[in-house]
Amino acid sequence: MLDINVIRTQPDRVRAAIVAKKAKADLDAVLAADERWRKATTDAQKLQAEQNAANKDMGRLMKEDKAAAEKLKASMKELSDRRKALEDDAKKLEAERDALLMYIPNIPHPDVPVGEEETHNRIVRTGCGEPRKFGFKPLAHWDLGPKLGITEFERGTKISGSGFVMFRGMGAKLQRALVAWFIDVHVKEHGYTEILPPVLVLRDSMVGTGQLPKFEEEMYKLRDDPLYLIPTAEVPVTNMYREETLPLEKLPIRHCAFSQCFRREAGAAGKDTRGMIRVHQFDKVELVNWTHPDDSYNQHEKLTESAEVLLQRLGMPWRRVFISTVGMGFSNAKQYDLEVHAPGVDRWLEVSSCSNFEDYQARRANIRFRDKDGKVRFVHTLNGSGLALPRIVIGILENFQEADGSVVIPEVLRPYLGVDRLVPEKKA
Repeated sequence: MLDINVIRTQPDRVRAAIVAKKAKADLDAVLAADERWRKATTDAQKLQAEQNAANKDMGRLMKEDKAAAEKLKASMKELSDRRKALEDDAKKLEAERDALLMYIPNIPHPDVPVGEEETHNRIVRTGCGEPRKFGFKPLAHWDLGPKLGITEFERGTKISGSGFVMFRGMGAKLQRALVAWFIDVHVKEHGYTEILPPVLVLRDSMVGTGQLPKFEEEMYKLRDDPLYLIPTAEVPVTNMYREETLPLEKLPIRHCAFSQCFRREAGAAGKDTRGMIRVHQFDKVELVNWTHPDDSYNQHEKLTESAEVLLQRLGMPWRRVFISTVGMGFSNAKQYDLEVHAPGVDRWLEVSSCSNFEDYQARRANIRFRDKDGKVRFVHTLNGSGLALPRIVIGILENFQEADGSVVIPEVLRPYLGVDRLVPEKKA
């Protein structure tokens, strides 16, 4: 959440962020609740000061004037009752204010493009050339997968309903190969520590990273236990250090984690219902960083470049997109999306979103560090996909398909997959 002092002293800046992100947030209600809380807290403190002064007089009066002492005692009881009532009110008002604060979005970094639609996003880098031109009509992944015998769209739907896909044979192995290669690169070359987190988390964890309360309808929740299925490994990994103070000398801390991710996609009804562009369950490797505030934007660039390395080595046309205010995440201060071109569907598909949250998540999760002067401060948190499936699989199938129906495997994956191409299944 935002620092309440920023909201108090820079309300116009916060209001501009709400407008820029088209967030449904009531800043006036936050300010009003905060004012009531401050008044109740100040009044309680004044009564506490009166009680403290009366306590000093009580000892003297008990010796000099017992009648006056009894009168003072009755007055002190009244002061105590009023103070406790004000303190109770202050706690309720603080809870009311903080609940409203959860709906105030993070303030975009000044460099973020201000825009009303996707056309205001800015392409800042590209790699692996222009989208491939074919001498034949390229197939979409929903045709290629079944021909190769690696995807089971109908059976996935039969088992779990729409929005689920099943991989088999070399399709399942391709998923495992990609995850293993992603993690190997991040650990061996970029200094990440691998984590295998739980996929079920408590509500506090979802609140800590900003998924709740705003995006409740997007989450899968267990009926009989207070647990949620994670939409990304960002949630459990970031919350590893919730309510902790990290050593300054350890920053930046870099973790990477593979997990299955679960999203209801409640706000995307009717979109991308064919194939596996938008599914309810998918695999992803996530990169999470905890950094010193002075270094977070430098680390944000490094994190994004770590994901770009994978795209460059896979050899598919890709691009980095600087996301404008209206398209960026609720909790983000700055966001890059990495996209690959999928020629079969003739679209650029997002395969990674790399974000700097500044101290927004750290305030929610209370993740801090002690600086060189001994002052306790909030860390900055960063995360990004490195990378997300199955859209990478879509990119491989559609970019590297051949006229005979086979698909060439990128060279970096061949040691993990054991073959250099996928070939159509022979019909019995």
